[in-house]
Amino acid sequence: MQRNQSFALVALFAALMAVLGLIPKIDLPLGVPITLQTLGVMLAGCLLGPRRAFQALVLFLVAVAIGLPLLSGGRGGFGVFFTPSAGYLLAWPVGALVTGLVMQSMPANSPRQIALSAFVASALGGLLVIHASGVVGLMGIAGMSLTQALIGTSAFVPGDLIKCVLTAVVCHTVARGL
Repeated sequence: MQRNQSFALVALFAALMAVLGLIPKIDLPLGVPITLQTLGVMLAGCLLGPRRAFQALVLFLVAVAIGLPLLSGGRGGFGVFFTPSAGYLLAWPVGALVTGLVMQSMPANSPRQIALSAFVASALGGLLVIHASGVVGLMGIAGMSLTQALIGTSAFVPGDLIKCVLTAVVCHTVARGL
């Protein structure tokens, strides 16, 4: 792929993350909102591949860090990386990278296989990696015990599994279109 196309895809997925941030968040008592932005992490990993997905999410987080209000609820600025959601946010590039690596290693001979691969990749990178980092963040920043952090992050799992299904559907549709 040409370099300009690669830059365009990275920027496009960073912009997609911003658009997903426009959808209102659902605040939870533990200080971490439910948003659709993890769907963007999963889609980036599955559709861009590991390197470009990582770059897209780093670009997005840099834009957030410099103060652009791109996170759900209009949040932005360096301070968001010192809130209970910091562990989740900082895991987004790694989650996209892992999702992309898993996606590359899975079968892709048919749209159905691509969809199944996308579900598995999203579950491992977009769910497991992000939640593991989120638990560490909740323990470090919010001062929760491991048990409290695991219980807290479990509130996100049903919605994130739905996002894995949506990612699989999008990948299936893209594969059929190609």
